[in-house]
Amino acid sequence: MNVIRAIQTYIDKMITDAGPGMKILMMDRETISIVSMAFAQSEMLQKEVFLFERLDSVRSNEKLKYLKCIVFIRPTKDNIFMLQQELQSPKFGSYYIYFSNIIPRTDIKILAESDEGESVQDFKEIYADYLPVNPNLFSLHIPTCLQALSWNPEALERSTQGLVSVLLSFKFRPAIRYRAGSTAAQTLAKKVHETINKETALFSFRPPEDGAAPPLLLVLDRRDDPITPLLNQWTYQAMVHELLSINKQRVDLSRVAGVPKDLKEVVLSTEQDEFYANNLYANFGEIATTIKVLMDEFQKKANDQRKIESIADMKNFVETYPQFRKMSGTVTKHLVLISELSVQVGQQQLFEVSELEQEIACRADHSTQLQRVKRLVSEGKISAANALRLVLLYAMRYERHANCDTSGLLKLLQDRGGRSHIVPRMLEYISTVARQELFNTVKITDAVKLTRNLIKELKGVENVYAQHECVLKGTLEEVIKGRPLDAQYPIMGNEVPFRRPPAEVIVFIVGGATYEEALAVHRYNQEGYRIVLGGTTIHNSESFIEEVLAATTGVPFKHSRSLQQFHHAPAGTA
Repeated sequence: MNVIRAIQTYIDKMITDAGPGMKILMMDRETISIVSMAFAQSEMLQKEVFLFERLDSVRSNEKLKYLKCIVFIRPTKDNIFMLQQELQSPKFGSYYIYFSNIIPRTDIKILAESDEGESVQDFKEIYADYLPVNPNLFSLHIPTCLQALSWNPEALERSTQGLVSVLLSFKFRPAIRYRAGSTAAQTLAKKVHETINKETALFSFRPPEDGAAPPLLLVLDRRDDPITPLLNQWTYQAMVHELLSINKQRVDLSRVAGVPKDLKEVVLSTEQDEFYANNLYANFGEIATTIKVLMDEFQKKANDQRKIESIADMKNFVETYPQFRKMSGTVTKHLVLISELSVQVGQQQLFEVSELEQEIACRADHSTQLQRVKRLVSEGKISAANALRLVLLYAMRYERHANCDTSGLLKLLQDRGGRSHIVPRMLEYISTVARQELFNTVKITDAVKLTRNLIKELKGVENVYAQHECVLKGTLEEVIKGRPLDAQYPIMGNEVPFRRPPAEVIVFIVGGATYEEALAVHRYNQEGYRIVLGGTTIHNSESFIEEVLAATTGVPFKHSRSLQQFHHAPAGTA
C-alpha cells in the first residue's frame, strides 16, 4: 500500500499506452499537482513527454499534428466543456484521454459526438484523484470542509470522489466504519458506501480468501482530536510544515535572510530526495547530526581541520567550500532548512512553549499550568501565535474546571493584540466525544515524564517533549488488535461485522490530518501492518485554526482556494 507508487503506475500506463514518439501532457489545475508530486520534470522528459499544457490556459492556435496529446484531467463539467471544444478543433495529431475518476456515461457521449475527426485514440478512467504526499499519506487539499459544523456540499462531493479513487486504485471493496457521534464522518461514509453500491462492476474485486476480513475504510473526525494540530512538532517533516509550511511538497524560503537564489523555493519529495526520505521522521537533533556526519566526511577529504560544533559552523563551512555545495546540493538544501528551523526555535522560545503545551495536553495540573500560561502570555516574549495556542489548549482542557480563568487569559491576549475571538470558536468546534474522552481521562503511565534527548555532539540542538500521543494511535491499536469496534465505530450498511482484524486499513480524517498522525501510521507499518492515512488536507496549527474559524462561522468553502495550483510552474517540476 503505497499511494505514490499507485499514482506513478497510472501515469506510466498513460504514457506507455500512447506509444513511442514526442508527446504533450495536457492537464487541469488539479491533475498538474498530482503529476508533479509523483514525478520530476526530468523524469517526464525521459518518458518522451516534452511539453506540458493546462486545459484551461490560453494557447496558440498553431497546429502540432506531429505530437501525441495525453489528456489527464478530472471529470468535472468545466473540463468536459473545454475538452469538447478542443476535440471540435483538434490542435494535435492524436489524443489519449484519461480521467482521474469515474465519468458519467452522458459526458462520454458528449465527447464522442465532438470527436468528428476521430482524433481520439484512447479513452479511459484511471483512479488517480488524490495528492500523494508520502508513501503512507494522501491529501485532497481542501483547506476547509465544514460550514456551521456541517459539510459544505462541494467539499463533500470532492471528498467522496477522492476516497472512491483511493479505494479503486488499491482495488479495495472495504468494510466502512465511521466515528460514532460524528455526523460529518457518517455522512461521508454513507456517500462512499452508496457510490460503491452504484458502481458494482468497478468494485467487483476478488473477495479475501479463507474468511479473512475485508480491507477497512475508517472515517474519522478532526473535531474529536483538536489537540494534535495545535502542538509544536519535533520531527523533521512535521517541524518544517509547522514553522515554514509545506504546500504540495514545496517550501517557500524567499523570506529567509541570506538564502541563496536557487533555494528561494525548495522541493521536499520522498521520491526525488533520498536524504529527505531517510530522515522524514527523524527528530530535530537527529537530522542535524546526520548532516554533520556528512560534512565531517567531506572535511576529511578536504583536509580541513576546523571544528564544526553548531549549525552556524556548518553554514560557514558550506560558504568556504562551494564544491561541497555542488557535490551535495541536497544536503545544502536541508542545511538551509535546519538552520532556519533552529533560528525559529530560538526566536520563538519553542523549548519552553512546547514543554508547557505537552504538559497541558497530557496531564491535569490546573493551578501550576494557569500561572505558567499567564506568565508566558503576559511577558510578551513569545509570539502571538504561540500565546494563542497555549490559551486554546488551556481553555479546552479546563473549560469545566471550577477555577477556570479563560476569561483572564483572553484579556491578556487582547492586551497584546492577540486573536482572542478564536478561543470561543474553538470551544464551539470541539466535539462532545473529545470533551468526554480526551480531557476527562488523565493518562498516568509516563504521561508526567518528558522525553528529552540531548544531542551532545552538536551544541544548541535538542529534541524535546514528545510525550503527547495522538488519538489516532489508540484508535489504530483497537483496530489492529481486533478489538470490538461496533460501539465507537459503527459499520456502514448491512454487512456482517468481521471479528478478525483487517489486513489493510485506510484512515480518512474529515477536517484534515497531521504529520504527527502520519508518523503514528508509519510506526505501525514498520511493525508489518498495512495502513494508509488521508485527510481533506494536511494541517499545521495555522491552517487548523483557519479550518476552525471557517467551520464555526459558516464562511463558504472556496473551490478556487482549495485547489490553488502552481500557476507558474510547469508540470513535473516538484
